[in-house]
Amino acid sequence: MIARAFVAQGAKVYISSRGIKDTGIGLTERDKYDCECIFIPEDVSTIDGCRRLATKFSEMEPSLDILVNNAGTSWGCDFEKFPEQGWDRVMNLNLKAPFFITQFLHGTLKAAASRERPAKVINIASIDGIQPSADETYSYQASKAGLIFLTRRMAARLIGDAINVTAIAPGHFPSDLNRRARDYSEEVAHATPARRVGRWEDIAGAAIYLASRAGDYVVGDTLVVDGGRSLAKVG
Repeated sequence: MIARAFVAQGAKVYISSRGIKDTGIGLTERDKYDCECIFIPEDVSTIDGCRRLATKFSEMEPSLDILVNNAGTSWGCDFEKFPEQGWDRVMNLNLKAPFFITQFLHGTLKAAASRERPAKVINIASIDGIQPSADETYSYQASKAGLIFLTRRMAARLIGDAINVTAIAPGHFPSDLNRRARDYSEEVAHATPARRVGRWEDIAGAAIYLASRAGDYVVGDTLVVDGGRSLAKVG
């Protein structure tokens, strides 16, 4: 959804994942906007994978204007049976990877950055990192809460290099990761004050705002995009 938004705005976009999947950005759409969308297969759940991704990108581009740390996974299990694998896998991808990808791409971000036009790092967190969910996804919720604080700490350091670090905390958007919103959208919508699940334009607008000049003075903050879901029990 975010990549599609940047393509529509005329950006040259690089997407990375373990395998090339349908991203929703068709050739006709890329042709329509006269843009490039380049795929770099890589597994960023490991430090070596993060380093390889940064190296591959740096070999193709001397600078990077906007980095979106969006890779993520979850693990659900009863408290009594929750395994170490379910902890480490989620923490490695959701919390460790955004830090090291940003570290390894620091040089290319600095090359693009200036006080008049800062480079941007946008971390994709979750409302589950703001308000506990009833789901027994312990490592997921902890990782997203950690990412929100990590965003603030990285922002405090990288603003000195004219790099703005922010985050987005989405609510329920239909996806392979959020199958509940995808497969039970009416049920999820009923529990959401906006009475619907998120649409691609909702998350796209948030990302474009933070990446654009309109978001240049936003540093370290997390933008919640959830249709009021995190406030559903307030009032």
